[in-house]
Amino acid sequence: MRSKDFGAIPEVSREFPPEESLALYDKICTIRNFEFNVKKVYDEGKMKLPIYLSIGQEAIAAALSIAYPKPFIFAQHRAHDLYLANGGDPAALIDELLGRDSGCAHGMGGSASIHSPQIGMFGHSGLMGDQIPISVGFALGAEKNTLAVMGDASAEEDYVAGAMAYAASKKLPMLFVCIDNGLSILTKVAVRRSWKMVDLAKAYGMEAVEITDDPWLIMHHAKQLLGKRPAFMNIHTARAIWHAGTGNDGPPEWDRAALVKEEMEKLGLGAQANDIEMRAANVMDSLWSKQLAIVTS
Repeated sequence: MRSKDFGAIPEVSREFPPEESLALYDKICTIRNFEFNVKKVYDEGKMKLPIYLSIGQEAIAAALSIAYPKPFIFAQHRAHDLYLANGGDPAALIDELLGRDSGCAHGMGGSASIHSPQIGMFGHSGLMGDQIPISVGFALGAEKNTLAVMGDASAEEDYVAGAMAYAASKKLPMLFVCIDNGLSILTKVAVRRSWKMVDLAKAYGMEAVEITDDPWLIMHHAKQLLGKRPAFMNIHTARAIWHAGTGNDGPPEWDRAALVKEEMEKLGLGAQANDIEMRAANVMDSLWSKQLAIVTS
């Protein structure tokens, strides 16, 4: 049963110092306001490429970037959030989405293939789930901390299981994360399979958890998993926007950003959170206006 409270630990947010919670909220608001601008520009017809928005799942990337700092990142088509949370230049991502040579992948990757050597992020090829075996090969050769991110549908590709098993046998320095919104475009998990990714990971001998997208809960577990070789997290989330594009079929099952805001209030950080929220909106709105005003040949 999908739930905003799946695997929750009471008052887990109080494990973390205020400055860490404020940094977390800043990343969430930065990502969210960036994506709001993507939606606005796309809806105005100023973008023609396919768009994959992370509105609703911002807390996952934000939490991972704090708990698992400076990994090499292998994601797939929904990765604006991971790029921004891990220090990517938002101006370069704007230019990428506008198809400019000044983009982080020189305008050739677009929304689906975020590539940035500056932050150790490798763009996706477009083949569902192939970032997982590629990330395993990288970790085997480089022996560097590697974050491999998949969706609940791409996790079902046959080479994903084999690659994870190999990573476990070689004890590679990897954190596998399945961002699980319970859908393959519109097809629910229960229709597609009777097994769970977390059970598969455990069968390979990995430390593994299945939780909801509460960012403090993610940080709690990710910090415990740091140094495990390898480890796996299945994180339930509720995206607010279609698989591709900017539409929706009604409100999401839960609104994690609103729940995080409520928790910030409970932590006595409400005033600072409001300031962060307004600043992030102003910064992102201004940056988008600036980049859109640039005339390119």
